[in-house]
Amino acid sequence: MIMSTRMPNIYGGGANTNVNGLRFEQTTSLDTTLKRKGFEIIDDKVYYKERTIGWSVGKNKLYKKFLTPLGIDYSDYNSKKWQPDECFINELNNTAYIIEKKFQSSRGSVDEKLPGCHFKKMEYEKLFHPLGYDVEFIYVFNNWFEQDEYKDTKEYISLMGCYYFFNEIPLKALGIDFCEN
Repeated sequence: MIMSTRMPNIYGGGANTNVNGLRFEQTTSLDTTLKRKGFEIIDDKVYYKERTIGWSVGKNKLYKKFLTPLGIDYSDYNSKKWQPDECFINELNNTAYIIEKKFQSSRGSVDEKLPGCHFKKMEYEKLFHPLGYDVEFIYVFNNWFEQDEYKDTKEYISLMGCYYFFNEIPLKALGIDFCEN
């Protein structure tokens, strides 16, 4: 398992924020789970047994801590500054894992957003290509998306070379399963 829990923001976000969605996104933390699995995180850099493994840089930290210091200005590649919920940059296999968390408890606009995974993956590839990194796009879904009505959407996500998991991400999906022994 690679996502874990922390205290949710009970105050919410913008006027249209789905309270359950906010809670789901804020109670799953890549950093917390990596630490529970024996990784150490110092200033967003991830270490395992004193060896540098990569970076954990979600939202704007992707730019502030990783891309900008390496000379990547997003506006040279994208017309919009995409901010992933989480991002694990694996230095061992030169792969950036973009992680988007989606929670649903009833029908809604998230349904239409899911097939956009391939487009977002391409946008992130533009940013990482000059650095020699591959990009993988991963959804973390709650159990709502196990319903049969999402079968076609999940097939499309896979067909587009993107991935999805329910409630967690296996370490193997991030290329760091060596520590599960």
